[in-house]
Amino acid sequence: MPRPLKYRVICRYPEANLFTPTGISSTDLDEVVLTLDEFEAINHADLDGMTQEEASKLMDISRQTFGRIIANAHRKIADALVKGKALRIEGGNYIMSERGFECSNCGCKWEEISTEGKPKGCPACCKSDIKVVSSHKCHGNHSHIKGNCCGKEKGADID
Repeated sequence: MPRPLKYRVICRYPEANLFTPTGISSTDLDEVVLTLDEFEAINHADLDGMTQEEASKLMDISRQTFGRIIANAHRKIADALVKGKALRIEGGNYIMSERGFECSNCGCKWEEISTEGKPKGCPACCKSDIKVVSSHKCHGNHSHIKGNCCGKEKGADID
């Protein structure tokens, strides 16, 4: 019996989840699916410039597992680019990192792990006017762009 899969922690969802080549009819287009954990690995390794060790800790997986995930992600992206296929980002075995939420209606604050983005309603008043007030381990609800984290340069102290 195989080992059960461990959930991989992701910090954000992609801003777009489908990329297609121009000039090819969508009915004739093959599709490659990149899972959300593979997307997260690409984000950490290729955009943030993290080592496999650093990224694996953020995703709460072993370095070896991270290496397999990033290799699969690179292969899928290359397949889509070289062969003119659509690239869809969805699914996978993941959980969102614990995030904080605040209800704009009653001011209630809470934290939870969610794979659905924002919770559907406030636990106190059940209203759906909810905002994210914190995200993953570096304290910001943002994407990491070119090594910056929480508005600070890579290598700066993070409270």
